Amino acid sequence: MHDVTQDEPPADSGAATGESGSVHVMVSPARTRLVLSGEIDVALAGELAEAVSDAERAALPVEIDARHITFMDSSGVSMLARLAHRTPGRLAMIQPPDVVRFLLEVTRIGEVVDVLDADPGFPENSPEPDNAA
Repeated sequence: MHDVTQDEPPADSGAATGESGSVHVMVSPARTRLVLSGEIDVALAGELAEAVSDAERAALPVEIDARHITFMDSSGVSMLARLAHRTPGRLAMIQPPDVVRFLLEVTRIGEVVDVLDADPGFPENSPEPDNAA
């Protein structure tokens, strides 16, 4: 697991207190997950760019755990667009809050993002479906 972070991740949805945001990247054999929390804004631009580069290098489908996002500006929207168009498969977003759902709708990025209402889980070594016994 590789972390790109500005702050410690929240233990719960405590990021709603207006804390600065964080970005964490996790890679398994089957997919990459970006865990975003707090305020996803221009202050995280460098960290977001590094996370996108990590996801592109992994060349796996990408999912974004958006449950703890409290705010997102155009830098977050730009990151979503880059991931949606530069990584294999459709970008998946896990339980985005209303503020993110609104941005997906008004920017039309939602047309290239699958919104998941439940977390599919992220085991460290999740097997490929073809290899399941």
